[in-house]
Amino acid sequence: MNEKKEILFHVEKLLNKRNQFMITKVSPMEFSGFTTKEQLFIHEMDEQPFQSITRGQQWGENWGYGWFRSTIIVPKETEGKRLVAMLDFGSEATVYVDGVVSGAKDLNHHYVTLTRSAKSGEQFEIVAEAYAGHSDSQPMFGESQLCIFEEEVYQFFIDLECLYDLRNHLDVKSLRVAEIDRCLTQVFATVDLTLRQELLGENVKECREIMKPLLSCVNGSTAPTLYLMGQSHLDVAWLWPIEETKRKIARTMSNQLALMDEYPEYTYTQSQPYLFQLVKTLYPELYTRIKQAVKEGRIIPEGSMWIEPDTNLPSGESLIRQAMHGKRFFKEEFGVDNEMLWLPDVFGYSGNLPQIMKGCGIKYFGSVKLFGTYDNVADPFPHNTFLWEGIDGSQILSHLLNYGDYYPIRISPSFLIHQWKDRVQLDGISTRLTQFGHGDGGGGSNRDDLEFMRRLGNLEGVPKTKHGSPIEFFRDQTEKGIPDVKYVGELYYPAHRGTYTTQAVIKKLNRKAEIGFREAELWGAAAEHLNNRTYPYGELDRLWKVLLLHQFHDILPGSSIHRVHEEAQLELMELNKNVYDMASEARDAITDGESSSVTVFNSLSWIRRELVALPSGVHGITNVNGAVLPVQLHEGVSYARLEAPSMGWSTYKTELEVPVVPVLSTVSASESHMENEWIALGINEKGEITRIFDKETGTEWAADCCNVMRMYRDQNSDFDAWEIDRRYRLAPIELNANARVSVTANGPLFANLRVEREVNHSTMIQDIRLCAGSRRVEFHTTIQWREKNKLLKVDFPVRIHTNESLQEIQFGHVKRPNHASRPHDADRYEVVQHKWSALAEANRGFALLNDCKYGISVNDNMMSLTLLRAPTWPDETSDQGVHHFTYGFTFWNGAFLDSPVVREAYELNYPVSLVPGGGGGAQSLLCIDQANVIAETVKLAEDGSGEWVVRLYESKGASVVCKLHIGLSVAAVSDANMLEEKIAEVPQEGGDLRLQFRPFEVKTIRLALRKERYE
Repeated sequence: MNEKKEILFHVEKLLNKRNQFMITKVSPMEFSGFTTKEQLFIHEMDEQPFQSITRGQQWGENWGYGWFRSTIIVPKETEGKRLVAMLDFGSEATVYVDGVVSGAKDLNHHYVTLTRSAKSGEQFEIVAEAYAGHSDSQPMFGESQLCIFEEEVYQFFIDLECLYDLRNHLDVKSLRVAEIDRCLTQVFATVDLTLRQELLGENVKECREIMKPLLSCVNGSTAPTLYLMGQSHLDVAWLWPIEETKRKIARTMSNQLALMDEYPEYTYTQSQPYLFQLVKTLYPELYTRIKQAVKEGRIIPEGSMWIEPDTNLPSGESLIRQAMHGKRFFKEEFGVDNEMLWLPDVFGYSGNLPQIMKGCGIKYFGSVKLFGTYDNVADPFPHNTFLWEGIDGSQILSHLLNYGDYYPIRISPSFLIHQWKDRVQLDGISTRLTQFGHGDGGGGSNRDDLEFMRRLGNLEGVPKTKHGSPIEFFRDQTEKGIPDVKYVGELYYPAHRGTYTTQAVIKKLNRKAEIGFREAELWGAAAEHLNNRTYPYGELDRLWKVLLLHQFHDILPGSSIHRVHEEAQLELMELNKNVYDMASEARDAITDGESSSVTVFNSLSWIRRELVALPSGVHGITNVNGAVLPVQLHEGVSYARLEAPSMGWSTYKTELEVPVVPVLSTVSASESHMENEWIALGINEKGEITRIFDKETGTEWAADCCNVMRMYRDQNSDFDAWEIDRRYRLAPIELNANARVSVTANGPLFANLRVEREVNHSTMIQDIRLCAGSRRVEFHTTIQWREKNKLLKVDFPVRIHTNESLQEIQFGHVKRPNHASRPHDADRYEVVQHKWSALAEANRGFALLNDCKYGISVNDNMMSLTLLRAPTWPDETSDQGVHHFTYGFTFWNGAFLDSPVVREAYELNYPVSLVPGGGGGAQSLLCIDQANVIAETVKLAEDGSGEWVVRLYESKGASVVCKLHIGLSVAAVSDANMLEEKIAEVPQEGGDLRLQFRPFEVKTIRLALRKERYE
């Protein structure tokens, strides 16, 4: 035993020195260079100010780049050898050889091969673009060397490591280990590392012959199989800006192409069409090679979505557009139809994602993230391969890779052994999918991966391997029989819960942009049909891709560096301006510009009566019947309550004088009280709600003070921007300052209390608003946020007894426990919502509404909306500054199916629009006779046919048959999938469609309309 230990010690020592023997230095490489902050291209180098640069010299500045150039003439002594450039610029670099991007220097790739068979006198020009970083620490130019790569020695070390690593992960008492130990002893007695170059090459060949029999041993018939997927996860933005990603994708793809040239069996899978688009735009020569590799089946473009988005926060329509734009790009550019949604690094997966995948023609789902919870989980996810069933019943074959798959440096026997041993599903599966290749910042595989892969196809003691497309794994699984395992509902990620709240401004801009696109597409379609206004296909396509990019899983969740967030805010503000301008221009095209009229537009699919601010100088208004409407003046602005039909508009006449209209006000306010016909509120000296009295039933809703601001220390052990620690409630910060409460509006249309108070180091101004005839109370809030590592919540304890809460997600809602009875229940102490969350008994309920807040915790009867955070890593300035947002509550008596909660949440988020000019009276484009069916999207078809696309969904979890009335002349109707591809004709009569929905079902229909002009 002691002799074996000594042999293992010798082998390990030998392996640690392998670079000393694999690399023979030939000569130092002399470089000249210059620095810049501009993005330059290789063809622009001739005019640049190159100057000599020496080893040890610091260069560059934050966010800058250095370009370095050297010319190599192959010396005679390297004839026939593999010649490499060992480069050291102090940072990652994209490397060009003779003007062609040929590889990279990064964490996983340390040299660039110039030739595998050198010819004396041959000349190479090497140019590199290196990133200077952004850490206020200049990179130092290192020593670059022209070297001979000793190929036989390299192959020897791969063989040696393969056996040594295998031996260390087998039963130490097995015959296989004994034979390997005996072999290693013989190898060590044979190898002579005092030799060099040709002599050493001959020596290690002899050693390889000794190892060959043991490397030829194969498995028995019951060995599992791992499907190996060459891949590199590349965050579009994270600890680097998008500008650096533009270089990272070139480095990654050029490295992988170089490997394919040497290893014809190697295939590489790359997701995110956005990255391919970058290469197409910035590196056309590289893109030509990529297209050829795709044609040959060497590069596999797969993954389905435009980028790898967060799936908790984007709307359902956004996720459909991610798939639409992603699949379309790969189909148009490469002729491939994606079948797998690949989201390795996303922070949880929406419960309606299976339906969205299925509707977009996606058959399979793959990820790794659910197993990477940083020991912050009580109940690990139970499956690897399973049918994932969404909230509507749609099922998708899914596979979760081990988290260890996510950051592999290279393939090895131990790596593959652990991929099988570390599975959580011990029965019913015989195969697994395994990705390899360095990731996060790109990079991909290196030669070691591919050399090991050649040895590990069927090596005794290691799972068998097959290499290729991930789709082969799923097809094989389908043919063998899908495991009898089903997981129902969302794939909740029990970590990174802070991403529902961090970088609140970006989240609000995203919500507003999604709403803006809905308005622009709906009114754009109406203006095209009724007034022949050109529908902006191209601009909408461009702008959608801007939004989809910023839904990347480290941008929208707020887990990137400051520059990323700063640039994202600017991009999204510009996007919102453009989209809302498009919507406004389309509405203008529908109206006639008549100066004494205004038209109110309603994009929601039901009739609305809303409080609207009238144009400056307008103080009176009448409806089409000539009736004068009540007007309320508030802070210099006149308000009226106007009605608009479902997905349509109504015209009103304006007056410059204040009309005399006798109105019995039903809403009133004092500094401690607000009420209307339905509700009476009590308010204390902090602006908290002490009473929520239901006049209809004579009951009290508040179990204690509501609208109570709660602040906590928010300091995590790690992953500051990502996580809310489960123990945060143990560290409260007292907020005892009283507020200044004043009445700013007192009917007849609405009452308003203004609350001004200090919130620790921050200040808050809040308008509490109650409208006549409404059960909705709104809190219009402005906070000057000056906190660091703090968490701000607002609490609403209510008199509801239930064991679960309801939160809206894309196209529906989920039910989650409001208790911690089991480990998985306890893990969900912070969850994601969209526009509303609710607690409901069989005959009544209470809901919180919001216009941009995604995080919430519900404990028993306490609903705690998460308002703001202040993490300091990786963005030390997170969320500092002014925030504007609105939240509110409503309640109902009766069953949840009959509740107004979904419509109330939409109305809070989708204000009506008031446009100067007449719209010809009232017009409704679409109308639905069932309140639980929502028309989410109306647009023109992507194919340019001029047909309308209408997307609807059932919102309450109930089967329903509804009538959809189309207020335009319809020629034909077709069912379609979410990609707008026609499935079947649908009968219709006089513009009326009868549609049947299962719970939470999303339907997409296409309408061919008869052309008409609206007068």
